[in-house]
Amino acid sequence: MQDYNYVWANCFEITLELSCCKYPPTSELQQEWENNRDSLLAFIEKVVHIGVKGFVRDAVTGAGLENATIAVAGIAHNITAGK
Repeated sequence: MQDYNYVWANCFEITLELSCCKYPPTSELQQEWENNRDSLLAFIEKVVHIGVKGFVRDAVTGAGLENATIAVAGIAHNITAGK
């Protein structure tokens, strides 16, 4: 799903592995959260503002442009603007 969303939905997803246990018992979930909360929040604070965000607008009229292709030199994956 991550690859599909990156290529077709302009969405970059990640998977975070919290421990080597794929299905921890319910009784251990609170401790897993406490063990990883600070690291997760630090990661979110770091990456939330990385990249480009904003609106694609016509240079003359200022109107929003739907489905505009955004290309960045050196990155072989174009992004298409939404509505």
